[in-house]
Amino acid sequence: MFPSRQGQNPELDLSVVVPVYNEADAIKNLHREILAVCKKLGTFEILFINDGSTDQTLSVIKKLKPLKVVNLRKNFGQTAALDAGIKLAKGRLIATLDGDGQNDPKDIPKMIKMLESENLDVVSGWRKNRQDSISKKIASRAAALVRSKLIKDGIHDSGCTLKIYRAECFYHVDLFGEMHRFIPALLIIKGFRVGEMVVNHRPRTTGVTKYNWKRGIKGNLDMMAIWFWKKFSNRPLHLFGGMGLCLVFVSFCLGAVLIYDRVSKNVDLSNTALTTFTLFTFLVGVQFFVFGLMADILSKIYYTKTSDKPYLIRDIIENTGQSEW
Repeated sequence: MFPSRQGQNPELDLSVVVPVYNEADAIKNLHREILAVCKKLGTFEILFINDGSTDQTLSVIKKLKPLKVVNLRKNFGQTAALDAGIKLAKGRLIATLDGDGQNDPKDIPKMIKMLESENLDVVSGWRKNRQDSISKKIASRAAALVRSKLIKDGIHDSGCTLKIYRAECFYHVDLFGEMHRFIPALLIIKGFRVGEMVVNHRPRTTGVTKYNWKRGIKGNLDMMAIWFWKKFSNRPLHLFGGMGLCLVFVSFCLGAVLIYDRVSKNVDLSNTALTTFTLFTFLVGVQFFVFGLMADILSKIYYTKTSDKPYLIRDIIENTGQSEW
């Protein structure tokens, strides 16, 4: 039996989780669209996670019904906001989408149908016809190319927030950094079945994009972390220890050359670059091996228990009653 997420209620059919940051002009219409879709799908809840907005976003969403508002203390980033919403969600299925209105809530029923008909755990949206700037498309395609080589998750558009998950996907998953882009890869590593569906992508009509070069760099660094996690999360000693042993072996080979020069050629080895390099290679190899042992211990500690979270919730506001629409 898996441990439950906080507040899980399997009787609820769907939780829709939407991180929002400075989207005051978009979220009222987005809530209306989500509500219209959810009313046709059974029991549901809608969660808006206010990620430290500095405009009128919070005051706008406080007036929307029905809605649960999760208000973070400051801007922790989209990944942290998604993690907060997912952990508070009570639904059997969890849908996530962006708060800027570019994701179309009408795709949710089709994605749920695919998830259930193909017995998948995740259906990820594919913005095949993206309505973004040229620079953003180029950056996204470059990142997708690197991801396909490193992670090989088989997903064309992992950065699309519009996704449907079974709740059990997140019983043992915590999200950090910019890792919301790589949730399918994380879940594939854990053995979940992931599919992809082409979804509608609408042009932004309000606000400004939150994507910039800094987020791109952070995303690439997190991609390397996912690659490492996929390959060596259980035994990091295989990577660092292997590198260490290789360097120690090289140092012994160089040492054999030094001994041969000393014995057969009577070469003075007290002040040569080869002697210094041999000692350096040996010491670095030992350090890599010891680091591998330490990383192996830390990996076991992580798998035993992790309790820290990269965000703090100020309060939770739950609006009940009938919709004004």
